[in-house]
Amino acid sequence: MTTFKIGGVHPHDNKKYSAHQPITECPLPGKAIIPLIQHIGAPAQAVVEKGQKVKVGELLAKAGGFVSANIVSPVSGTVTKIDTTIDAWGMKMPAVFIDVEGDEWMPEIDRSSDVIREFKLEPKEIIDKIAASGIVGLGGACFPTQVKLLPPPGKTAEVLVVNGVECEPYLTCDHQLMLEHGEEIIVGIQILMKALQIKRAVIGIEKNKPDAITRMQELASKALGIEVMPLKLKYPQGGEKQLIDACIGRQVPSGALPIEVGAVVDNVATIYAVYEAVQKNKPLISRVMTVTGKSVQKPGNYSVRFGTPLTEVVALAGGVPEDTGKIIGGGPMMGRAMNNIDMPANKRVSGLLFLPEAESLRPTPENCIRCGKCVGACPMGLEPYLLSRQSELQMWDEMEAHNVMDCIECGCCMFTCPSHRPLLDYVRMGKATVGGIIRNRQAAAKAAAEAKK
Repeated sequence: MTTFKIGGVHPHDNKKYSAHQPITECPLPGKAIIPLIQHIGAPAQAVVEKGQKVKVGELLAKAGGFVSANIVSPVSGTVTKIDTTIDAWGMKMPAVFIDVEGDEWMPEIDRSSDVIREFKLEPKEIIDKIAASGIVGLGGACFPTQVKLLPPPGKTAEVLVVNGVECEPYLTCDHQLMLEHGEEIIVGIQILMKALQIKRAVIGIEKNKPDAITRMQELASKALGIEVMPLKLKYPQGGEKQLIDACIGRQVPSGALPIEVGAVVDNVATIYAVYEAVQKNKPLISRVMTVTGKSVQKPGNYSVRFGTPLTEVVALAGGVPEDTGKIIGGGPMMGRAMNNIDMPANKRVSGLLFLPEAESLRPTPENCIRCGKCVGACPMGLEPYLLSRQSELQMWDEMEAHNVMDCIECGCCMFTCPSHRPLLDYVRMGKATVGGIIRNRQAAAKAAAEAKK
């Protein structure tokens, strides 16, 4: 077994609460709110109007740019308005509001459970199908999948690295997806291999999922060019650059993308969505998410249509535990505390974690003792203590020079800090500011270049 080389930590995985819980279908909501920003990049632009009848699988909003994604209706009913909604972190975003009426699907969607293994589409047709279906990375980043399949000029994909790691503590939805839909994932991998015109794929799975390793090895043995790579436990092994290092031994340079070393990385949930889009004509309208926590009555993995209020998903799991001190969207390392759970399910939400009061309180920060543990733990080889201090002092140029944009916001620095300093909070704030400065600088340079023409 192997793992990535730089940094990393070993938090307790706490997966026993929801592990091996079969995927349960969440009932349809009475009203659905579909945000038009469920991905990295430009918001999707609504193509429906108030009063319009829609079916499951019908286009609601078209991608607003090259880096963007379509939004497809997850329900059938009547569009009541196109307005703004507020997410769990207080941010406003445009959304389509639908009164749900029955469950009428577009006729071309195959709703059977039969596994279809044969496909004849050409690479461009596959990519177009993925784009039309609104598929994004479901491992957390929500990067539009079709963009990953279009390498920039001069770059060539050589290997597809499949993320079956699920290194985030508590979450088990990807694990269960591999157990229940491994065959479909293998077909999805073959589809992406054809789209990328490559002959090799590596599935990385951490050793705390031995049944998933066995299952996927059995299935991969029957497919040409696909191998399963069992990995040692170390967080954040699911990060793109860390997974590439662990699976194929290549290091992505600072500021570069995986394609720089010939790799494309996709999560198993994303690949399952690709299978459904290409083989079943089913666009991305739902995802599996984990609802878990030490006090949750019915922790489990739930398939949820986008637009369903998270309160209804939580009700399936037995409601909010009385001792809850904090609700995390995602896992405890990279997830964020939520102000409320009235928001609708969307492509970004991989899980809901209910932390007891006793575990949700942060210790009082103390002075940095210059122990260097955060430096040793950083999987990107950064100096979190320095970046944090620079952020406090608003030293944006210095942060850029020290490669703050390489930070993957994994939380290893805070996890390992003996002084309980809010390192990630400051680094994340600084990274956002520096990112804005860089984008403004690039826009100004582009405008100046166009003015000279």
